[in-house]
Amino acid sequence: MNTPKQLNIGLIGAGIVGGGVAKNLTRNADLLADRLGIRLNLKWVCDKDEAKLKSLPVPASVLCRDAMAVINDPEVHVIVELVGGTGFAKTVTLEALNRRKVVVTANKALLAHHGEEIFAAAAKNGGNIFYEASVCGGIPIIKALREGFVANQFPLIYGIVNGTCNYILSRMTAEGKDFAEVLAEAQKLGYAEADPGLDVDGGDSAHKATILASLAHGFWVGEENVYVEGIRRVSQMDIQVARELGYTIKLLAIIKAAGKAVEVRVHPTLIPAGHILASVNGVFNAVAVRGDVVGDTMFYGRGAGADATSSAVIADLADAALNLKAGSIQRVPGFVSHQLHAAVRSIDEVESRYYLRLTVEDRAGVIAKVAKVLGDADISIASVLQREPATNRVSLIMMLHTAKDRAVCAAVAEIDRLDVVKDKTVVLRVENFD
Repeated sequence: MNTPKQLNIGLIGAGIVGGGVAKNLTRNADLLADRLGIRLNLKWVCDKDEAKLKSLPVPASVLCRDAMAVINDPEVHVIVELVGGTGFAKTVTLEALNRRKVVVTANKALLAHHGEEIFAAAAKNGGNIFYEASVCGGIPIIKALREGFVANQFPLIYGIVNGTCNYILSRMTAEGKDFAEVLAEAQKLGYAEADPGLDVDGGDSAHKATILASLAHGFWVGEENVYVEGIRRVSQMDIQVARELGYTIKLLAIIKAAGKAVEVRVHPTLIPAGHILASVNGVFNAVAVRGDVVGDTMFYGRGAGADATSSAVIADLADAALNLKAGSIQRVPGFVSHQLHAAVRSIDEVESRYYLRLTVEDRAGVIAKVAKVLGDADISIASVLQREPATNRVSLIMMLHTAKDRAVCAAVAEIDRLDVVKDKTVVLRVENFD
């Protein structure tokens, strides 16, 4: 077998991450060649924005504005898709796979929405797809699940997978500021987009949870089956009360096996203040993985940014290069189906403990009315706190024992219809991860 001397790369998308890939590939080219025994050659860098191309530390001869020309180049082994979105990026990915090329992507939205189709195309055409950078930036969680923990089943995976939300909640916790104020500051610093909805409403975390759950449990979960809540309704009072009760509030992605079903959910969660995730602050991500063989493990690092994400992209390119060197493009397939009869458990059936914050009239009998609704639903109250009123309204906080989500939501809907309740009740889930 003739071993190729270099892996020819067509990079499509020269934005923040694409620029980071071009910079770090160029800077560490000799080191990578020494480590791999094959050179990673950036043959093309393509973007429709000429200004982005001109700012890159690469020769002008590799710059290109025609993505299809890059894909159709027979000398290109790997297409790196860093376009973003689910439109043109999908076209680029499928066109490359249909030509039996390898694709490396950081596009979590693309995989969450179209992963089943994309992995099927890779398998059918003899190509492959790598996507380490799609979840948690530079943290090697995909490789760990797919290869390092291949001996394991995964009863529980959970973590902080969105740096924007973690930054906001961390600042709210440390400085006593409200959501809106911290969000505005995060936008000024570039930690949050001008339209922050994808992050703060939980969509970005749901994309990542979809990918992790699908990979871990061997069937395509589908983003539409992931339960999602964001952090907009988390108030400074919630954070203060949680602290008094011994908890910290984090936006978590939770993937929990339950028989033949899997819970896949994203929501603000009260976790014990002593839990290791409670100390993960700022823009950092962390994912805990419980394997039935390996036990509990933790992955921590930067979840976004040009350098962290490009590190993961280049690691995928290294794997693609070693596969090419060994003459086996599909040595480790991007996704392998197993447990085909598994299903996603409805949020209605999920059981956890709950934190409720009610806004009620400051008069006698209120607690009794609320307690009756919960009691009639067979939901047990663990504790009750009341904040002194600033007006004729008070905040009533209840911690509930374990109950089904369906029962809690139905009870809260009835509670919110009581004449003594003056605002929609805030409901947060509580997890101890025992």
